[in-house]
Amino acid sequence: MRDVEGEGEAADIMAGDRRIARADSALPDSIIPDAAYRPVPIAWFTAAFLLQMVMLTFLFVVLLAKPAWVTIALAATATGVLGAWTWDRGMKAAGTGWQIATATMLALQLGLVCLGAAARG
Repeated sequence: MRDVEGEGEAADIMAGDRRIARADSALPDSIIPDAAYRPVPIAWFTAAFLLQMVMLTFLFVVLLAKPAWVTIALAATATGVLGAWTWDRGMKAAGTGWQIATATMLALQLGLVCLGAAARG
């Protein structure tokens, strides 16, 4: 691998004053531009989905001997806190489709737990 100044093993490969490849990639900058990591809405959606699934399952099992309203109230509170956390992480800046999908998913999982808890009386 060539380097710009003849020193170091992993320097940029240049063509005049334009870098055509980076040390960590054999592809030109036109294909892999310099960029910073930016989380995407699917990461927030997936995190919310998985965390809610674990939290609600835990609450449902731990509160089996308690009245249904206790399980429903705690599950709703946990879902609200998780939803607020997800929005603060960046979902508020995401596209409308991701926001609707996240809110729907949170509501559906909460609804399933409430339905299960209500059935036990």
